[in-house]
Amino acid sequence: MHQTLPTCCLLIVPLTLLAGCNNMNSQALNSEGVRLYQNGNYQQAASQFQRAIATNPQSASGYYNLASALHKTGKLQNNPQDLKQAEQLYNQCLDYDPNYTECYRGLAVLLAETGRQDASYRLLEGWAERNPHLADPRIELARMYEENNNLPQASAKLEEAITVDPYNSRALTALGRLRESSGDTQQALANYQRSLSLNHYQPAIEARVASLQATQAGGAPVVTPPNGTRTVQQPPPNTRY
Repeated sequence: MHQTLPTCCLLIVPLTLLAGCNNMNSQALNSEGVRLYQNGNYQQAASQFQRAIATNPQSASGYYNLASALHKTGKLQNNPQDLKQAEQLYNQCLDYDPNYTECYRGLAVLLAETGRQDASYRLLEGWAERNPHLADPRIELARMYEENNNLPQASAKLEEAITVDPYNSRALTALGRLRESSGDTQQALANYQRSLSLNHYQPAIEARVASLQATQAGGAPVVTPPNGTRTVQQPPPNTRY
């Protein structure tokens, strides 16, 4: 007589396969949404991101992508409702991934753009306090300080980030850029070179190193183009900011 597995055991494989298919479908929908977003089709992109969330409701990327699309349309069309929903979605993204760097950045920008600069600082400072071992919160704080022309604080936050993670090429690059803009080209060059030793694929930084080396050697600086920018259920009241 053959022994058979209980029904609950027989269901494990089909459910696992279904979960895998859902994840693949969600990734495909997110990828298509990103393509549409990059082509300026923000509403169509939002539709794809909504489908991705429906397919995989626990994917932080889906919430972040949809928030970004609504953030964009809210600004372009001066639509407060889109901005409000984008804020909710950014928070939902962080509920699923509490250290999603791009999501923190997007939410901080939205708060600042809607007249809540203090809340944007509280958001990032709270993230940093909860994660003393992470460099990213300090890098994002530095970026915000720099955008508000507080260069000493920006520099201090980047130095904190490097203390936390001496191998963080992003922090080293940002600190090098700040030092170059302040005229400390020798230290900027050292920061850039250290960053490149950790992350070789940084064409723009390679160009800056070549330019600074040429200048220090008495040659003409290398001119480089400016960097491009990189680009539901109601959640409970948030306590992040």
